[in-house]
Amino acid sequence: MAHRALWSGRFTEPLAEIALKFSSSIELDKQLYREDIAGSIAHVEMLGATHILTAAEARKIRTALNQIQREIETGKFRLTEEHEDVHLAIEQRLIHKIGPLGGKLHTGRSRNDQVALDERLYLRSAIRDINKLIIQLQRVLLYKAEKYFGTLMPGYTHLQRAQPVMLSHHLLAYVSMLERDLERMNDCCARLNKLPLGAAALAGTSFPIDRARVAKKLHFDGVVENSMDAVSDRDYVIEFIAACSLVMTHLSRIAEEMVLWSTKEFGFIHISDAYTTGSSIMPQKKNPDMAELVRGKTGRVYGSLVNMLTIMKALPLAYNRDMQEDKLPMFESVATTQQCLAIVAQMLVHSQFDRHRMEEELRNDFLTATEIADYLVRKGLPFREAHAITGKIVTHCIERRMYLGNLDLETLHQFSKLFAPDVFDFMLPHRSVEQKMSSGSTSPHDVKRQIIRWSRVLKVRRG
Repeated sequence: MAHRALWSGRFTEPLAEIALKFSSSIELDKQLYREDIAGSIAHVEMLGATHILTAAEARKIRTALNQIQREIETGKFRLTEEHEDVHLAIEQRLIHKIGPLGGKLHTGRSRNDQVALDERLYLRSAIRDINKLIIQLQRVLLYKAEKYFGTLMPGYTHLQRAQPVMLSHHLLAYVSMLERDLERMNDCCARLNKLPLGAAALAGTSFPIDRARVAKKLHFDGVVENSMDAVSDRDYVIEFIAACSLVMTHLSRIAEEMVLWSTKEFGFIHISDAYTTGSSIMPQKKNPDMAELVRGKTGRVYGSLVNMLTIMKALPLAYNRDMQEDKLPMFESVATTQQCLAIVAQMLVHSQFDRHRMEEELRNDFLTATEIADYLVRKGLPFREAHAITGKIVTHCIERRMYLGNLDLETLHQFSKLFAPDVFDFMLPHRSVEQKMSSGSTSPHDVKRQIIRWSRVLKVRRG
């Protein structure tokens, strides 16, 4: 059994069945049918307006394309592997419906610029959806920051307890990270929002087409000026997946902290049963599987980025069939990023932070040691000398299995006579955060300012 394609005029043999199956992209690119039909309608309307087709021909083709879209959506016309790709499938259906006139749709264009158009339309829509999900997650984090305002927790560096911070401050750090993700998505969208259609195969077309008219119809900001560039690059796909990779990096960090914090060793967060699973053998287990899956799925998006970079790294100009392989990494990155943004937002909404456990852990450690060093600096000591003295105090406590709160003034005088009774105020976690004065710090005043600012920013956003 063999396949006779629309492009087979110069061939003496039809495409072998095994070759058709090997080269077919229909199972992936059928997702682009809406974009393909929208681009075709804009193209045929332009062909009519420029008198390349008659107005009647353009209307007939446009009507048939709308009918084909409804047929696909109702299941009357199925895009199956007998078709080489979505573009030829729709064109074949058009010819079947209206005869040879359907073949005029392809005047002045190629599948090369057609697929580049479809992808740009698809990614533009995908970015809008991803941005809504990013904003939704930002709002959840802001909600939690407001709800737990005033709750203190250990801040970490090297996964070792460092200084007291406000839980709200910690959560708002992710809001800022996601803001940059949003900016990257918007930057990517601005660069890809140029019309490639009209480049034809690579050299343009001899028909007097109006690319600007098509760009306006499809809401592009302009056209890709160089016809070879229009069909031969997929940097917009690469940039999009790179932006997704950074979104996933941030989601994976949130997920990792949810995994860590939900352990008995931390006990900082209680994830809802609806977002955890049990063990098939250990009845007591409550596993943070959804968070772990987000962490794991991050690698899929990274893999898609490397996949795309590898596809494009040594391709000569212009179009090469290798570029057909861009669909899987593109679609997978969209789906994975959207799913993970949604699940992390829902996990956080239905999780509760344990205020008492966090604040209890602050008392049972040395997180205010920096404040003691700063206290000595205010008394006139150079910071390095104050740091060394404080380090000796911590060692003294560790050797005697005690904490800073167990010290008395007489003991502190063994290390420096500069200590006075007011030093004990500086050992309190809440005093530690209250004394922070730098902009962007974890002080209650500054965290409140951040909350107010983000509330204003997110209130006016769609999403």
